[in-house]
Amino acid sequence: MEELKEAFELHGTMNVEVFYWWCIAIMFAIHAGFLVLEVGISRVKNVLASAMKNLLTLAVIIPSFFFVGWWIYNAFPDGFVPRTDSLALGALPWSANMGPNMADHASGVFWGAFALFAATTASILSGSIIERVRMSAFLILATVLGSAVWILGAAWGWHGSGWMLTRLGYHDTAASGVVHTIAGFFALGVLINLGPRIGKYDGSGKPLPIPGHNMPNVFLGLMLIFFGFFGFLGGCAIFMVGSDWITIYGTPMTLSAFAFNALMGFAGGIIGAYLTSKSDPLWTISGGLAGFISVGAGLDLYYPGLAFIIGAIGGMIGPMIGSWLEQNKIDDPVGAVTVHGFVGVWGVLAVGLFASGYPNVAGPQISMLGQLVGAAVMIALGFVPGYGVSWILKQMNALRIPPEIERLGLDIVEIPGSAYPEGIPPTPESGPSYQGSPALRPETAGN
Repeated sequence: MEELKEAFELHGTMNVEVFYWWCIAIMFAIHAGFLVLEVGISRVKNVLASAMKNLLTLAVIIPSFFFVGWWIYNAFPDGFVPRTDSLALGALPWSANMGPNMADHASGVFWGAFALFAATTASILSGSIIERVRMSAFLILATVLGSAVWILGAAWGWHGSGWMLTRLGYHDTAASGVVHTIAGFFALGVLINLGPRIGKYDGSGKPLPIPGHNMPNVFLGLMLIFFGFFGFLGGCAIFMVGSDWITIYGTPMTLSAFAFNALMGFAGGIIGAYLTSKSDPLWTISGGLAGFISVGAGLDLYYPGLAFIIGAIGGMIGPMIGSWLEQNKIDDPVGAVTVHGFVGVWGVLAVGLFASGYPNVAGPQISMLGQLVGAAVMIALGFVPGYGVSWILKQMNALRIPPEIERLGLDIVEIPGSAYPEGIPPTPESGPSYQGSPALRPETAGN
């Protein structure tokens, strides 16, 4: 009987490994999607630079998260003073847990899932600053965001004993705040210092269109992100051997709840964005992502009909906020600040609005006040480092490429190479008036 019990436990442990192994694999589709999306949004002269930026994001985040990020998550749940317990010490890169160890089947796959979360967070920044940021500056910013800033927020608000849970009752099951709000507002801080692309605004400050070169790539990229999002959501659940699934907060959940609410939020987001953007293609398909993010914080709690409404609201506000940011000199070609930052805040607040009173295992019950404070913390934790680090780089003249290189294109200077050596029709320099999304309107100003 004892042997049977041991065999059952080993089988369960291996199932845990397999589950997170495939979550990691599926999350790679998110990065394929970001790459394809940014290639489509870029002009021909910047295609390879955009693609290379996404590839290098993974290459710098994975090792930096191994050496620093995983320790931050396990050491800083209480604030800025690190713990020295076994979990924190076990996350140090020289620990026996951080390598092949027959006695530890969990650390590697959990670290791997979080490393892909980190790379996703950094990739959100990538699309917002295309066509004018130095590659070296981007890699510094991506590493700060992916392997330090967001994971500190995760230690506080996405941890079974994080202070935001134990003191505020903060609830953010699928990381609407911890990943998306932090990344979106980090990007906003960077964009303020980086400035718009040459030709984005006329002499009076009116925004002008700079269309990407391949809209089908944009659609394909976002569809890949949608697919990869299911690996992301799976990684947000805790697989318990011989027991029910639980959230990262220790509260009960089912993958069925995730399926109901993710799909309903996705559909609502597309419909909402379609209506308020007046069928603009980029904003409409981005509405699907806004829908996922809108319902993410309460993915385990909502009735599916409510998830549809929450997703629709997220999709509806996206184009309106995006237009307002564009009018205020924030040149964000992919809408990352809107879809991740502002819609992420909506996702966090929706939990307080619709799920207040739900009990937590390790803290007070969910409340609107707890979610409001949590959202404010995530906004500040993203914006302040994003603005601060990019300001320092700007003072060092290390943030933005020179104007003459921006006009020529990053591909021939920073790569160097050509995405289409056999030729492709260039992005039009002028064309009929069009009032849709900035990425799609025919350009009326020079490159």
